[in-house]
Amino acid sequence: MLLRPTADADLVRVTAFTVEDPISWIPADRYRDELAQGMYRPQWSWIAEADGEIVARALWWGQATSEHPLALDCLHVAPSVDDRVGLATELLRAGHRAFAEAGAAQPPVYNLTLPNGWREDPKVSAALTWRRAAALAAGLTQEVERLRLEWTPEIGVPAAAGRLAFEEAPDEAFLDVFRRVAEGSLDAETRKNLAAHGPAATARKELEFYRNCPGERSWWRLARTGDGAVAGFAIPSATPYSPNVGYLGVVPELRGQGHVDELLAEITRSHAERGAELITATTDTGNAPMAAAFARAGYRNTQIRMLFSAPAD
Repeated sequence: MLLRPTADADLVRVTAFTVEDPISWIPADRYRDELAQGMYRPQWSWIAEADGEIVARALWWGQATSEHPLALDCLHVAPSVDDRVGLATELLRAGHRAFAEAGAAQPPVYNLTLPNGWREDPKVSAALTWRRAAALAAGLTQEVERLRLEWTPEIGVPAAAGRLAFEEAPDEAFLDVFRRVAEGSLDAETRKNLAAHGPAATARKELEFYRNCPGERSWWRLARTGDGAVAGFAIPSATPYSPNVGYLGVVPELRGQGHVDELLAEITRSHAERGAELITATTDTGNAPMAAAFARAGYRNTQIRMLFSAPAD
């Protein structure tokens, strides 16, 4: 069995590799399109060959400007392989080693998309089971289930409630609020980073992440109460595919007063005023207050994402 990154000459065979499992995979046209944009790259696309035939593939993705891959989008091993978990594990480990040697600080997250109600579907559950086992064996031991949500114009644009005032602010002000809203956060990624790095480094990491997203920095808004106290922030952002709800947070001392709804409404309104036809969002299933805020705002849950990541250094 030969495990290796692809070369340009492999393109036809890599895109022809059939994935029949009812689970996330990357179709040939999307792979070719994003390969041309630099979001997939030959050195980030790994295959396993037996007797010259591709029997497994792992496709990692990044932004066009990324130095290293950010996420594993597709992992598949042919059903003819006796030990699908074993081969998938070795393929992931080979990719992780190569990315580390190239300077990546952490292995990319494995982002696995599932339909709603997947637990009641035996075929989907089976497709997840061996992939999960391989991810865990390859060191991606932090598992989080997330809701993927959408807003479209027919849901309606929320009116401003008027309890909060929104203003632009410099990075230093946002950095302070990033630090404050991380306290007591129910978001799994924030909690992991807090435990590993502390509040100051976590705030810096999150600010830099959103500064590097496709959204405009000028969209960000600090929120204040009527008496001028900082209540939190609203960060409309974007992915390479659509506008999205980047980050919103309420400072600990003002939680439980309904401010989360106003922050989410501000982000929705911001994108809608620029003509957005689709706004996407995600939140952990364990973050019940945020999931409830999305439901009150009319966002629809369209799918489930399972995220597998390495523990924070």
